[in-house]
Amino acid sequence: MIGLCNRKHLSLALVSAALLAFQLALLQILATSQWHHFAYLVISIALLGFGAAGTLLALTRRWMIARQAQLLPLLLCCCAVTLAGSLTMTQSLFGGFDSFLLFVDIGEVLKLAAVALLLLLPFTCGALTIGLIFTLETERIGSYYFANMFGSGLGCLLGLAGLSLLLPQQLPPCFGFLALAAAAVLLPGSRPDTRVVLVVSLALVTIFLVQATELELSQYKDLRRAVDLPEATILANQPAAAGQIHIVDAPVLRGAVGVSLNWSGEMPQAPAVFINGDSIGSLPQAAGKDNPRNASTFALPYALGIPRRVLVLDAGTGVDVAMAIDRGAETVVAVEAHKPLVELLRTAAPTRFSRIFNNPKVKWQTQVSRTWLARDQQQYDLIILPKVGGFGGNAGLFALHEQPLLTREALQQALSKLSPQGLLTVTSWVDYPVRTPLRLLATLVETLEEAGVTTPQDRIAAVRSWGTLTFCIKRTPYTKAELAAIRSFAKRWAFDPALLPDLRPEERQHFNRLQDDSLFQLFDAVLGPERAQLYNNYAFRIKPVDDDQPFFSQFLRWSQVNALISLYGQRNLPFIELGMLVAVLAAGVLSLLATLLILLPLTRLPKGSGTHWQVLVYFGGLGVGYMWTELALIHRFVLYLGHPVYATALVVAVLLIGSAAGSALTGRFRVCRPWRWTAATSSILLLYVVLLGMLLETTLPLAMPLRTALAVLVLTPAAVIMGMPFPLGLRLLNQAHQAEVPWAWGINSCLSVVGAALATILAVEFGYSLLLLLAATAYLLPTMIRFRLS
Repeated sequence: MIGLCNRKHLSLALVSAALLAFQLALLQILATSQWHHFAYLVISIALLGFGAAGTLLALTRRWMIARQAQLLPLLLCCCAVTLAGSLTMTQSLFGGFDSFLLFVDIGEVLKLAAVALLLLLPFTCGALTIGLIFTLETERIGSYYFANMFGSGLGCLLGLAGLSLLLPQQLPPCFGFLALAAAAVLLPGSRPDTRVVLVVSLALVTIFLVQATELELSQYKDLRRAVDLPEATILANQPAAAGQIHIVDAPVLRGAVGVSLNWSGEMPQAPAVFINGDSIGSLPQAAGKDNPRNASTFALPYALGIPRRVLVLDAGTGVDVAMAIDRGAETVVAVEAHKPLVELLRTAAPTRFSRIFNNPKVKWQTQVSRTWLARDQQQYDLIILPKVGGFGGNAGLFALHEQPLLTREALQQALSKLSPQGLLTVTSWVDYPVRTPLRLLATLVETLEEAGVTTPQDRIAAVRSWGTLTFCIKRTPYTKAELAAIRSFAKRWAFDPALLPDLRPEERQHFNRLQDDSLFQLFDAVLGPERAQLYNNYAFRIKPVDDDQPFFSQFLRWSQVNALISLYGQRNLPFIELGMLVAVLAAGVLSLLATLLILLPLTRLPKGSGTHWQVLVYFGGLGVGYMWTELALIHRFVLYLGHPVYATALVVAVLLIGSAAGSALTGRFRVCRPWRWTAATSSILLLYVVLLGMLLETTLPLAMPLRTALAVLVLTPAAVIMGMPFPLGLRLLNQAHQAEVPWAWGINSCLSVVGAALATILAVEFGYSLLLLLAATAYLLPTMIRFRLS
């Protein structure tokens, strides 16, 4: 009996690790094939599978318990095969789904639902195994819940390792082997035909690995368009946890972002670099006067003089770094968080393009730009922010992307790093309706005002080409000589001044005419006393964002949807603000599936006990609270740990492993009073809301190992306590109403699905602090029914 218990613990840990690692692989797969990682979608699908498993277990509980010795390894074999073949099945049967077309073709919505159902299979099979073991071992639930959570924590680390070593499409079969190992552990004592099923499953998983399906990219992905060019070749395809890297070369690939129509020189050919299928630019081109970037609006700051020290944030392929070196900078600090990208370009890029990665004048820093700004003590003559937006607008695709370099706090930090005559520059694509450059200007203006500048218009200059607009802000007012240099630069390359302290209206559209004057009227409103009124009345959100809500490209204002439809038409609205609309649609689809697969079937359970509503409040509150806490804390630690991948790995691993430890500790409790621990969790989360931000800001200058240790120390108390209410609640429920246990598990999973789907929308709309506060409130709900459960 002891040996069987140990095998169940090991099997439970292995399948939990496989399912969590598979979730991380799905994030990379969706980020590469679509325009976003859809973390909320992946998490919701996983939880939906757990909820569906709980429902099925509730309805067939006696039948499954009677056959548990045969069912457990069979379910794990099914989990392994469906996990390994998930990508092949979704792409071959349905061709995947294209998120760009969800509001154009109803068939794409049906494909989204079909893909969700197919991806549901491995999670459902694995969760049936977990749930069946929980049901069989309710009296020792603490140790089994420990194995479940501990395995999930290890799966997080295993998933990150897999993303660093293997291509995303190779990972599902690899994690399928892990699920097969979980099945093999339970083979002793099973029937011979079960062993045959295991061998067949092993063969199928091996086939899926050997014939791993290439990712089918959306037809609108940058990488897809690049590889479809004539004579296109892929120079590099390297896996990385921070994003898969592609370098593509083709004779017609020539970077011309913002280049003047007056440029008469050659447009050099250069390979393009992609992260998760999204272009981050071309490799640095010709040096000196032959570089067409000198004839772009990006060259505006160099028209004012030669900066001695330059800081390039989110340096990417290094085109801004190369330009700074070519224009005479003595030292350039290039900050790029994607370390594998920097190493690849330093060693594997063609020699003519790798010059700036090995230049002694360039100091590369591989960490998040915001972390560098917070810790760096140097001053610079020029600070360059990355380009914002996309050609013709980005259809709201970046609405769900955090852009921490474009918050008020980020620009304040950057401004403080400028030398007395220093410049801060940022370039935006001009979109229509105007959103990106308008919010960017508003952020720059408020940054200067918060620095004590009473007349920010004296320190802002901007020039506009046929498609780009480059801002330069200065710590001191522009001199007459500097204004003359800007006008000379603009005239030479047929650019139009958009903002100058002494700008004349006729200068704004001399070379590049727009369809109307709204851009300039809006600019004047931002710089004038009616700015607050513009924030409130404009059809889009253009008020500057902060670190708590760093979604710079979320412009959609729900109260203005009807007005936007009347202006642009119902079919055109998704192409203006697609991101949030897709999030809402996905949340609706997932909530519907959760209702159909979890709640409706559970209505067939007998209702004589009268505890259904208590189970709903208690276990539903735990599910929602845990998800919202996890997502809010990941955001809090991105800046602190220097990379989203590191923050996700550490927060998820600590929460899961800590919860596992808390679950194990509940085995020592003789009296079940779970409401005490939900109250304790809520209290800790409220402390996080008030104190965590200050603590992280104060300790940010510490070295990375110390920050990591402190993060673990801060998170561990909450993680341990968060692991206690669920097993204690299950044990208490089992003592009085054993048949309600599967219902409780199903409710927990169902509302976790809804919570995960809503978390992104809530964070984008209201900020992460409110999300963490809502998580604390969710944990208060189980506390409020403490006497009825105890």
